Amino acid sequence: MRHRNSGRKFDRNSSARRAMFRSLTANLVLHEAIETTDAKAKELRRVAERLITKAKRLGEVAYTAQDKLSPKDKARRLHVARLVGAYIPRFGVRTEKGGDQKKVDLVEKVLLDLAKRFASRPGGYTRTVKYGPRRGDNAPMVLIELIGEGDAAADEGEKKPKKAAAKTTVNSSKKATAPSGTEGVKAE
Repeated sequence: MRHRNSGRKFDRNSSARRAMFRSLTANLVLHEAIETTDAKAKELRRVAERLITKAKRLGEVAYTAQDKLSPKDKARRLHVARLVGAYIPRFGVRTEKGGDQKKVDLVEKVLLDLAKRFASRPGGYTRTVKYGPRRGDNAPMVLIELIGEGDAAADEGEKKPKKAAAKTTVNSSKKATAPSGTEGVKAE
């Protein structure tokens, strides 16, 4: 039995598993969306959200300019930057559309961009979208992405009208095709 043994092992030893999650987390921070298996995404969510929460708990200290901080706040920010930097690599390389490569400071992105973006959000910084099975081994694939600034409110507001509009068009098309039989199918 696996009582009190949380997390998946992925048939790896602890150092290989940690290296895998370090690279997955770095790529998630760098690209803000990655495609991976469902099981890895569920474990990655735990790791990535903890890093963002560490940065977010600093409050405005995380994204305030260094020269405007008090010595105590500088020390707090440095401590969190070292904690985040101990887990993910400092820099990542992102390829732009034109083929140009851009070097991104991942620790600063977590502290400046992500901490500010999720400042008012109590948790749940990632979203997974299921793709279906992978062609080679039938593993369930998902897209895990960081939620944007207004995505949660926009998603709730958009879903309800779309469902209502979809139901009315489906019902109206059924009514139009039901009496005419096969002639309605040809017209469509």
